[in-house]
Amino acid sequence: MLQRPLELAQYTSIRLTEHLALEDIAPSIGTVADAYDNCLMESIIGLYKTECIDTTIFHDGPYKTVLDVELATAAWVGWYSEERLHSSNDYTTPAEHETAYYAALNPEKQFI
Repeated sequence: MLQRPLELAQYTSIRLTEHLALEDIAPSIGTVADAYDNCLMESIIGLYKTECIDTTIFHDGPYKTVLDVELATAAWVGWYSEERLHSSNDYTTPAEHETAYYAALNPEKQFI
């Protein structure tokens, strides 16, 4: 009989639950072994496929090697994490929003 891997434990881990609570994030998790959705990850994967893989914005021409995909992925992750403007962040970049967030938490410390 084939058994499922231990993936079910990761959905209800204490460490994940504590981290979500510290960040004031509501989990999208049902009862034990009953994950209702993983919408955040699916959204990111969808964006990655649309913005990086299906276009030539982050690479020139078709992918010919694994290295082509790796370099395009690195460029997309850099853009996504540091440069993209987001309406939920008042049209600032994630890096600017994070700097402002931590500066507001600790005004006497300089954040770069």
